[in-house]
Amino acid sequence: MTDAGTPEHLSQHHRTTLQRIEAHPTTRNLEWNDVIGLLNEVAEVTEEHDGKFVVKLGEGRIVITKPRHKDVDEQLVVDLRKLFRDAGISA
Repeated sequence: MTDAGTPEHLSQHHRTTLQRIEAHPTTRNLEWNDVIGLLNEVAEVTEEHDGKFVVKLGEGRIVITKPRHKDVDEQLVVDLRKLFRDAGISA
């Protein structure tokens, strides 16, 4: 990790997604594919038989569901902020 808490191996695209998750006010145009791509790079992601995704990062764990549309909802962004903050990851 760098001093800022960003994993060094992240591509610029993933770094941008992380910045958009951290942005205030919460962005409304954050796509599922960008989020799940970032999570696959920094966390352990397991898809369950019911279509939910279990995400483990550091000591944190959340269960998320793929949205019906391409964009994730505001509550997921808030949950991801907390997950990243608790794991010490920031943009």
